[in-house]
Amino acid sequence: MDTEHYFDWAATSPEDAEVLRESLEIAIENYANPSSAHSKGQGARKVLEDARAESAKHMGVKAEQIFFTSGGTESDHIPLLAVLARPSAQTEKKGRIIVSAIEHPALREQCENLKKLGYDVVSVLPDRNGFVTAEAVAEKLTSDTLFVTVMAVNNETGCIQPISEIAGKIAAFSEGKRKPHFHVDCVQAAGKIPLDLNTSGIDSAAFSAHKICGPRGIGILYLANPQKFKGFLTGGGQEKNVRSGTENLFGAVAFSKVLKKYFLEKSDTDSEKRKSFEKQSEMTKKFIESIRGIKNCRIVPECRDGSDESNFSPYVVQAAFLRIPGNVMVRALDAKGFSISTGSACSAKKQSRPILEAMKISREQQDSAVRFSFGPLTSEKGMEDLAEAVKEICKDFE
Repeated sequence: MDTEHYFDWAATSPEDAEVLRESLEIAIENYANPSSAHSKGQGARKVLEDARAESAKHMGVKAEQIFFTSGGTESDHIPLLAVLARPSAQTEKKGRIIVSAIEHPALREQCENLKKLGYDVVSVLPDRNGFVTAEAVAEKLTSDTLFVTVMAVNNETGCIQPISEIAGKIAAFSEGKRKPHFHVDCVQAAGKIPLDLNTSGIDSAAFSAHKICGPRGIGILYLANPQKFKGFLTGGGQEKNVRSGTENLFGAVAFSKVLKKYFLEKSDTDSEKRKSFEKQSEMTKKFIESIRGIKNCRIVPECRDGSDESNFSPYVVQAAFLRIPGNVMVRALDAKGFSISTGSACSAKKQSRPILEAMKISREQQDSAVRFSFGPLTSEKGMEDLAEAVKEICKDFE
């Protein structure tokens, strides 16, 4: 698999062929419906539950907290739409939903739909550097707040959000009364930064396999207290009524295997996964230092100079090359054999850049910004080749 010049990992990752082959063989052998009562169905059920247990083990949580979905979007939607099942949904005053302005469209746009249904949807702006502070979230909290969502790692800037601090503010505000549900989109965090779901104070989190070398069409919803969760969507009752629909056995098995191979727990300090993370951090620092020297290059946010990467995922870098439209840079690099993007693949056909706009980035920088994203197969030589290719293109526009 030739991935040396592939730098659009945040959109999707190359699939781990070995994992997919092993998982497909298991799924072919266990072809029955996991909900069937006969022995073949129960055999498939055991495979599914083993995959759940394995996934939980590598994420550092309990098996009963893991629910398989169709992907990150559904894992975001299930807890958000659960507000529709609350008693407030039947009253005129439906309560508040707080959403950060840097969320993926799966949450940001679905919140707009709830606004049309009468919910008080408020947006929390990031600071100019792309961080949503705990204080900014706390200012929006009200006694009727039902739901708060802030992503763990922004998919365009790589900014790591202060999730634990936000959770602490929510808990302090809610002391002695009902606490709003705190949801975190971890799609760009899994395998990209060290994670600890147990101490973060979150109620739910979304994950997607195709961002960490797994197949498309399979996700995980983590619920801290599944026994207290009441969903809105109903059906056949699979996944303990949290997510109905015949289970994707192949996807579940594959997800458990890529989590074993790529998921990095915060407590993991000396494994191959940790060494890979640290190596990528060093390569990203060098890459930022290299392209920052290009005339008219602006790293977004500009506070990211490569010297201290502790607040950023080393797997995502955004930069603007003034006077070169972002889509032109994408095409120019593509002609040289390099794959990058201008931002979220889900918004690729849209001209607006909501996240950069929320950060109050200038229109000129918004129009010329591109995203470089990396993964486990990214090499130092590949990143050096990318930097040189960018320099060559920029010279043509001087």
